[in-house]
Amino acid sequence: MKIVNVHPGQLGAEMGLKPGDRLLRINGKKVLDHLDYQFRITEENVLLDLEIDGKTTQFDIEKSYDTDLGVDFEEFKIRSCANDCVFCFVDQLPKGMRSTLYFRDGDYRLSYLHGHYITMTNMGQRELDRIVEQRLSPLYVSVHVTDEDLRRKLFLYSKDDHLLKKIDFLVSNGIQLHTQIVLMPGLNDGKWLLKTLEDIYQFFPGLSSCSIVPVGLTEHRHGLFTIQPVTPEYAKQMIDELAGLRRQFPGTNHPFIFFADEWYILADAPIPQVREYKGVDLTENGIGQVSTFLQKFGKEKKRILEFTEPAHFTIATGELIHGIFRDSVGGFLNGIPGITVNLVPIVNHFLGQSVTVSGLLTGRDIIDQLKGKELGEAVWVTHRILNDEGTKTLDDLTLEDMSTELGVPVNISNDSILEIFERNIIG
Repeated sequence: MKIVNVHPGQLGAEMGLKPGDRLLRINGKKVLDHLDYQFRITEENVLLDLEIDGKTTQFDIEKSYDTDLGVDFEEFKIRSCANDCVFCFVDQLPKGMRSTLYFRDGDYRLSYLHGHYITMTNMGQRELDRIVEQRLSPLYVSVHVTDEDLRRKLFLYSKDDHLLKKIDFLVSNGIQLHTQIVLMPGLNDGKWLLKTLEDIYQFFPGLSSCSIVPVGLTEHRHGLFTIQPVTPEYAKQMIDELAGLRRQFPGTNHPFIFFADEWYILADAPIPQVREYKGVDLTENGIGQVSTFLQKFGKEKKRILEFTEPAHFTIATGELIHGIFRDSVGGFLNGIPGITVNLVPIVNHFLGQSVTVSGLLTGRDIIDQLKGKELGEAVWVTHRILNDEGTKTLDDLTLEDMSTELGVPVNISNDSILEIFERNIIG
């Protein structure tokens, strides 16, 4: 691992390490990445193999367990997904975007670190052993279907990837798993869905949950496998089946099966209460996101009423959540004397009108549909429109770019209406 920074006054600096040096082994074991390093450096007696100025050097060090070298390493190379799934969102992106958006992430380390869902097709026994040794738990696994023939058809993977054996190994060794199924009408639903649930439920409770998510389709699927969209009628049918599925595959402290919020919104069904999701946090997969936000907003209302300065601002959302914002947020805020809030649903022209979630809105669509409107002192959007670094939208615009074109500050909120008032951007 290449060292890119050495912090003054810490162990690495005392050893004379400098940027460009490489850490090769700790106690004879190769150090492959940050997780390896963090796992192995906790030993109180460590034998370090380093490459300094092109020469291998050893240091035998005695230290406290919580002392590390005080250095920063270059970012590890992310492993790509081994599949070419017929529903992969990457294949549905328009051309000409930044190259990183076309990368298919299939790295179990990012599953552990950031909750990314992976298929595990590119994982062999060495990776499984490492997960167990270093207790990389929980992991998040995309299952989609377990029937071997259908799995090959949908994953476009040429051989049996032994998914259930891998799950068995991890769960038997104490690794907690959360799974998901991206559901495609007429492809992996019906009897295939039941078989998939039966196959993975045998590993409950180590395999703790299964989230069922509707397939996302853009208008850029030219020449790709034909997949039917999830309609409101289909969503209603699935909502009607949920109670029976939960009886067949019961949970303990929380349900085993969760439906993404999108099912409820499409079906115009009541949003589940937050208590349904207690004991599991799957909000970044769209599970319980709406109820968590609404509960938080309910607690924020009293504080919001304490703000007495007049305020006028705009909240831009995707079409999917707009009705809930209109009914639950807009009505309350616009009923406060001196407060005016514009709630504007943004149509996704970039990916297509079939994409209605807020997190996939682009800067250009937001600008084009807000420009010329009376926006008040600021525009607020969800933080999910930005990349992981919080710097750019899908179409490479910054908040500063958007603010300049709209003539008012464009700000992001972390699922909080109170934050708008507390940051004092308005009023």
